[in-house]
Amino acid sequence: MKRNWIVTAAVCLAVLLIASLATGYWDNPQREEKLKVGFIYSEDESTPYTANFVRAQRALEEKYGDEIEIISRSNVVGRECERPMIEMVQDGCQILFINLDSEIPVTLAWQYPEVQFCQVSLPTVSMEGTPENYHTFNGEIYQARYASGVAAGMKLRQLIDGGELQPEEAIVGYVGANSSTEVISGYTAFLLGVRSVAPEATMRVRYTGSWGNFRAEKETTEKLIEEGCVLIAQHVNTAAPAIACEEASAEGKTVFHIGYHQSMMDLAPSCALLSLRTNWAPYILEATEAVLKEKKIEETVQANRHGRDMSAGFESGWVELLDLNKLLAAPGTEERLAQTTESLKKGRIQVFSGNYTGVNPRNAGDTVDLTEPYEEHRNSSCPSFGYVLRDVITVEE
Repeated sequence: MKRNWIVTAAVCLAVLLIASLATGYWDNPQREEKLKVGFIYSEDESTPYTANFVRAQRALEEKYGDEIEIISRSNVVGRECERPMIEMVQDGCQILFINLDSEIPVTLAWQYPEVQFCQVSLPTVSMEGTPENYHTFNGEIYQARYASGVAAGMKLRQLIDGGELQPEEAIVGYVGANSSTEVISGYTAFLLGVRSVAPEATMRVRYTGSWGNFRAEKETTEKLIEEGCVLIAQHVNTAAPAIACEEASAEGKTVFHIGYHQSMMDLAPSCALLSLRTNWAPYILEATEAVLKEKKIEETVQANRHGRDMSAGFESGWVELLDLNKLLAAPGTEERLAQTTESLKKGRIQVFSGNYTGVNPRNAGDTVDLTEPYEEHRNSSCPSFGYVLRDVITVEE
């Protein structure tokens, strides 16, 4: 009886082996379903902001290749983002990266607890009371703003010391989208970097009222140049400020430009000094890795953690300076920038500090004294410094 059982088992195994060889089973082993990753963009790749985000998407494709499938949607308006995100979830996306301004992702995270919703942090969205599958992230871009200000300050110092500019003419302009803490933090850090080298410098700020309006950004830049600004930095999403500066330079005006999101060297070769950007790739790569390995995102991403909200600066490669124009930059700028970024990495520079008083533009009674340094990103990845420095910054409404 035992012998018959052994013979029967052997015959069955042989049949299974022949069948598997015939069907090519061993040549084509079964694979698990690919991880689907979704990207929701507020604009398209024609704008520097989204083009910079797409760089991170491509880095993800390059790293994981056939292990993942990417689905993306561009030009998604914040108030209309619900349907595209639901469609991505229904298509099988297990993680979504969102760069637009909307509170809808929080609502959808409650509805789809199996999907990870990762959104660039917003001042209007509090993490308190949000579901465990909702995450926010942002670069500590004030560090790059400060460092780019150092490069700008060195250029002003060169012009003043060379007699090409009077100290009272050392006026920098800032094209900002709005009066949010993100923009105020940005232009404050930039000016403090400028004044670390050229303490004579003052700033004029103008808001466009939106993030991606090419015409408004160009006209705003032109106004600042007409008002005497010899250096323009931008905190908006298109390349319009760089183009306006290049046109002014072609007319013989002295003006230099600090870009955002991407290098502006090709668009403004006669005036682009350098650019800065947030590098979204580290977070996107590591968050995707966490989902692939079925781990928690905040335990995988290497950054400063504020609950399910994360941020980092130069020390983790989350912010970068791009393409210093060595033909325009003052002598020694490259070396000074290397020293500055290294000091920022190690926490040796307290950016929001000095003999300054800041005033809340929404409440004149709310002030801050920077003789006691202000720590940006202490509790959140979203910038929080929202005070306009007296005497040195003029905001044109």
